[in-house]
Amino acid sequence: MRTNPGPPLRRTIVGALALGALCVPAAAGAATPPPAPPAQLAAPAPSVGAAQAGPQQTGQGAAAAPGEAREVPFAQRYHALQHGGIVRAANSSISCRATSPACANARAGRSVAGARAKGPRAGVNGDFDMFYVDTDTDPNTYNSSRAEVRTPKGSRVSYARLYWGGNLRVGEQKPPKDNGRVLFAEPGGSYKAVTADTVVGHRAAYGADAYQASADVTRLVRDSGPGQYTVAQVNVAMGRSAAGAWGGWTLVVAYENPAEPLRHLALWDGFGPLGAGADRTVRLRGMPFPAKASGRAGLVAYDGDRGTTGDSLTLSTGRTATTVLGDGANPGADVLNSTISEPGRAVSGRTPAYANTLGYDSDVFELGKALRRGGDQLAFRLVSQRDAAWAGALFVAVDARK
Repeated sequence: MRTNPGPPLRRTIVGALALGALCVPAAAGAATPPPAPPAQLAAPAPSVGAAQAGPQQTGQGAAAAPGEAREVPFAQRYHALQHGGIVRAANSSISCRATSPACANARAGRSVAGARAKGPRAGVNGDFDMFYVDTDTDPNTYNSSRAEVRTPKGSRVSYARLYWGGNLRVGEQKPPKDNGRVLFAEPGGSYKAVTADTVVGHRAAYGADAYQASADVTRLVRDSGPGQYTVAQVNVAMGRSAAGAWGGWTLVVAYENPAEPLRHLALWDGFGPLGAGADRTVRLRGMPFPAKASGRAGLVAYDGDRGTTGDSLTLSTGRTATTVLGDGANPGADVLNSTISEPGRAVSGRTPAYANTLGYDSDVFELGKALRRGGDQLAFRLVSQRDAAWAGALFVAVDARK
């Protein structure tokens, strides 16, 4: 999204996210139970189809549906001390219409000529008429995309959670009644209806009507194993506006594997805008890690624009100076840049595999330099100075011993 914020946003937009306090589990392999029951997995419901555009709304947008909140504070979702790690699969649910060279260039991550810029620049969702991604052959779905879960041989899934979200107000206003429901298919399987098992974050701000929902899908992913997963019917609006259309999904999978190091595995989630007055400064404590430990962190966020600098993800351990996280795929000053990436590279195994997702970030970062002196606390901070963006989830896997 590239937009001209209203008066409160013409001042520098600064949002910070520092993620919540945890306790070390009592024994290796012990995991903190998720706070909500598993999601409902049922036979496919009748076709949802493309929702009809409702009336254009202003102010707070469409009324919140039951089970929704305007903001969901970040809180621990899962924590384990075990041999293993965390992987994730992710993809976007909407992209520009493939009717112009500019769209093709944007999808490929190349610069495009912008009417509001002198010369080529990165494509952003507000520049395009956006339409649904639909990769399956099912005529009853209006959006669908795939991505691959890759766990090492000999692994057992200990926890899996699916996140999805998007903007409901673009050229059309989508009703929120379908925010908490998607269709989910395991490798080689058919669609199952998955419903959110916790409060859905849903708030209108910055010209968008944004939401995120999530569900525990551990049983299905454990039984199905690695491979291509498909998510369909993510509630997201199409069209064109200054706020832009955006949406997507991420499947986070924690696994046990005796051949891998003993690690702290942790997942947090919540939902809220990154902007003025949105600071969150709670530290993660009680996770001792040795000097020169290895670790990774993953971030899920919405509506970051490629080329709009001023957003960063930093890590402090209390023993070293604050480290700015970044790599070849995610510059340190433009971490919310519409990518789905592993450290320094794009993720393979996605359909479609657009380099520029035009408003959806699901990225993984190496933490090695920040962990070199060891410690017992981690504090992540996500800041957005110009992007009107939204934070959704963060996960961490850090060595507990060498």
